[in-house]
Amino acid sequence: MDNLDHGILDLLRQNARAGYGDIGDRIGLSASAVKRRVDRLVADGVIRGFTIQVDPAVEGLATEAYVELFCRGTVAPDDLKRILSGVPEVVDACTITGDADAIVRIRSRDIPSLEDALERVRIAPSVDHTRSAIVLSRLIQRRSE
Repeated sequence: MDNLDHGILDLLRQNARAGYGDIGDRIGLSASAVKRRVDRLVADGVIRGFTIQVDPAVEGLATEAYVELFCRGTVAPDDLKRILSGVPEVVDACTITGDADAIVRIRSRDIPSLEDALERVRIAPSVDHTRSAIVLSRLIQRRSE
């Protein structure tokens, strides 16, 4: 990876539909050279895919919460993954350091559906309790993946 590759990635992050010619004009390469580099970045696994991002509110998922998950005893990450995979409202989950065992991001239609999703997480035998914070407004959102 060199500076040109990083430039291509930056431009694709801004607009994954950008044409190779447009990218080349911005970083000083021909369209064919940009295409070769993008193909290599895909083949090397640097670029994992191209996608769209849809506003969750348009899909009826305007309510968002971050939930700290506290478990009884030691729970393997694979067990947590299995538990959380069964709750479709869970859009992101990570094991973390600190008092909580994991942090979970949930998106739902409204507060009652959020409460329902939380209850499905809480009833898992290994879950002791949760602590939730409902998102009021999003200030910054950067995609690093």
